[in-house]
Amino acid sequence: MPGPTRVAVDALGGDHGPEEIVAGALAASSESVEPLIFGPAGLDTQGLELVETTQEIGMDEKPAEAVRAKEDSSLVAACRAVREGRAEAVVSAGNTGAMLAAGLLHIRRLEGVLRPGIALVIPARKGPSVLIDAGANADCRAEHLLQFAEMGSIFAHEILGVPHPTVGLLSIGEEPEKGNQLTLDAHRLLAGSDLIFQGNVEGRLLLEHAADVVVCDGFTGNVVLKVMEGTTRTSLDWLRTEITASSRGKAGGLLIKPAAARLREHLDPETYGGAYLLGLRGLCVIAHGNSSRRAIANAVRFAARGIEHRVVDRLAERLAEESPEERVSIRALSESNPQER
Repeated sequence: MPGPTRVAVDALGGDHGPEEIVAGALAASSESVEPLIFGPAGLDTQGLELVETTQEIGMDEKPAEAVRAKEDSSLVAACRAVREGRAEAVVSAGNTGAMLAAGLLHIRRLEGVLRPGIALVIPARKGPSVLIDAGANADCRAEHLLQFAEMGSIFAHEILGVPHPTVGLLSIGEEPEKGNQLTLDAHRLLAGSDLIFQGNVEGRLLLEHAADVVVCDGFTGNVVLKVMEGTTRTSLDWLRTEITASSRGKAGGLLIKPAAARLREHLDPETYGGAYLLGLRGLCVIAHGNSSRRAIANAVRFAARGIEHRVVDRLAERLAEESPEERVSIRALSESNPQER
C-alpha cells in the first residue's frame, strides 16, 4: 500500500502565528495525510516532523528579491522540498507573490505552461465553480486565458467532480462583442477550442453559478475575489447587527438562526482552505493570510486531495495532447489584432 501523502507546511506564513498553523496541520494529520512543518528551531510541532529554517519572508517584501535572498526561509524551503521529492505538495498562508516566485524558481512550470494561474473555488448557490486566474498574473494575453480555461476544467473535473465542465469568460456583458481587447481575443480563442465554452458571463452571476469554470486575468480575478469576500462578510455582519437591534429582531433571529448558520457555512471561504496554483510540476496551495487553524487543516486536506486525484499529472497529459503547431497557431491568432500589441 502507498504511504501517506506528505504535505510541506510553511509555519511562518499566517497572521495568527506559527502555533495556529501547527494546530491546523495537526488537525489534518491522519493515516493518509502527513504534514511536514517548516519553521524555526524550537517550534512546538506537537509531534509533527519539523524541518528547521532560519529565515522568514514578510508580507511587505518584494517577492522575487526575497525568494532569492532568503533561500532558507520557511516558504522557500517548503517549495524546495516538493522539487526534491521530500513532499508531494506545499501549503502556505504567506506572501502570495513569494509563493508564486518560489514555485516558478524551485518547482518550475510544467512543459507547455505559459503562466501558472490561481484556481479558487467559488461557493455558488447552484454548486461550486472555479475562478481562474484569481491573482497570479495582473497582465495577461488571450492565450493565457485559454490555458487557464483548460487547467480550470481539469480542476473542476478532478476535484469538484464535474463530468463535463462548462467554461465562461468574465466580461461586462454576455454578448460576444462586449469587453476590452483581451476579452474579445480570448472569446475568439475559447470559441474555437474543444472546451465547452458557453460565452461571456457577468460578475453578477458568480454566486449564482455563472459556469463551472470562470476565466479572467489575474488583476480582475483578484478584485472580484476581494469584493466577494468583503461583501459576504459585511452582509452577514450587517444582518446580525439588524437582528440584535431590537427585541422583535432578536425574537425573529431565533427563528432564522439555523438558516443563517447554514448560509454562513456555505459562504465560508475556509471550507476549502485555499486555492491551487496550477501549472507547476508540483502542487501548491495558497491559503489566506488570515487563515484560522480550521482553514489550514482544510488547506492541507485540499492539497492531499489534489495529489490523490493526480491533478498535476492530468494537466501534463492535457498539455502533451497539444502539438507545437497548435500552440504556434493559438499564439498567432491571439496576436493578430495590432491593438493588443
